[in-house]
Amino acid sequence: MFWVDAELGVDIYLDGIITVVDSKYGLKQLAEEKPDGLINEASRQVALADIIIVNKTDLVSEEDLNKLRRTIRSINGLGKILETQKSRVDLSNVLDLHAFDNLSGISLQKKLQHLPIAQPHLDQSIVTVTFEVPGNAKEESLNVFIQNLLWEKNVRNKEGNCMEVIRLKGLVSIKDKQRQVIVQGVHELYDLEETPLSWKDDTERTNRLVLIGRHLDKDILKQLFIATVTETEKRWTTHFKEDQVCP
Repeated sequence: MFWVDAELGVDIYLDGIITVVDSKYGLKQLAEEKPDGLINEASRQVALADIIIVNKTDLVSEEDLNKLRRTIRSINGLGKILETQKSRVDLSNVLDLHAFDNLSGISLQKKLQHLPIAQPHLDQSIVTVTFEVPGNAKEESLNVFIQNLLWEKNVRNKEGNCMEVIRLKGLVSIKDKQRQVIVQGVHELYDLEETPLSWKDDTERTNRLVLIGRHLDKDILKQLFIATVTETEKRWTTHFKEDQVCP
């Protein structure tokens, strides 16, 4: 991956993640139940995507297509949906996405301001969660927040289920940095990178995060991020224990 292999990153970079959904069989695939608590692979691929291409739209009714749109949007509230027939797309819509570099911070800011509120997916354990928290976070504290979610996997929801983050994206304000910082995460990999955008003043500094995953609890995640900004350790200990790492 581009985060861990510097030599590989000299020649290539990850421009974005594209997932193709079959209009005729997409709903069936997204609703398929997996044994032993495994995540539906079709849902995982939709959750990871920056672009979701809904193909073969001519083979289904408008009613079924609307159901598929709502289902996709409930899984991934941030990705762009393109509808096609015979996989014909304008290449300008799928190339030069810059979904994982600092240029994406400009478009991400607009997306976060207009993120739609989606209804739960058929598998209600997979959701898109978004929230805003004003203030500045220490970079070290922010790393601890992210690593507990992505690496340690020791954060649980109210039902005691482990929160599993599939995709993380957001704009954050870090102390002693004038520019906005974009945070990107895919499963256990994440990165922080400054964008070309600067904060106008301290009153504008607001952290905006989007998390896509399973068993996510918006209230708990927001409380934990507030604790990260305010450096209130007590709130963290309420929702995770080091000796209860999720499998």
